[in-house]
Amino acid sequence: MTQRGVLSLVACAAPPVLHIGELVELLQEDGWTVCLTATPTAATWIDRKALARQTGYPVRVEWRMPGEPEPHPPATAVAVVPATFNVINKWAQGINDAAALGILNEALGAGIPVYAFPNVKAQLAAHPSYDRHLQLLREAGIIMTPLPADVNWRMVADSLRAPAHGSSGTAAALNG
Repeated sequence: MTQRGVLSLVACAAPPVLHIGELVELLQEDGWTVCLTATPTAATWIDRKALARQTGYPVRVEWRMPGEPEPHPPATAVAVVPATFNVINKWAQGINDAAALGILNEALGAGIPVYAFPNVKAQLAAHPSYDRHLQLLREAGIIMTPLPADVNWRMVADSLRAPAHGSSGTAAALNG
C-alpha cells in the first residue's frame, strides 16, 4: 500500500454524508491518513465517535481554543465531500464562520491540492451566484468534480489518487 499523506476531509450536510465512513475506509485502503472535520449540521447526522475510532483522530466541528494543540496532523491535501450549496457559496466569499470553512479557506493559501465534490440539488444549482462561486473556486485552483446522486465513493477515491493539476492558492508560487 502506498502512503499518500494526510487528507483533511471536510464533510457537509448532504445525504451522502450519512455514508461517509465508507469513503473513509476506501481512502484508508488507498493509503491516506484521514482526518475528518464536519460542518455543524453534518456533525448531527454522523456518528462522530465511530468515525473517530475509524480514523484514529477526533472529528472536528468546533474551533480549538488559542494555545490548544492541533488535533490533526498537517494536511498534505484537502477534500470537501459532499460540498453543499451553502459551503461552496460561503467558501467562495471567504466566510469563515465554522471550523470546516476555516480549513477550506486556509487550504487556498497552503500550496496543497484541494478537491471539492459538490452535491447540490438542481433547484439550488440554478441560483445565479452558484456558478460564479464554482468558477471563482476553480480559478483559485480547486479541483472540482461533481458528486453524482448515485454516490460513487470509488470515483472520489480515484480522483484523489490522480496527480493534482497544480497546487491551489498562492503559497506554492511564493514558496517555489
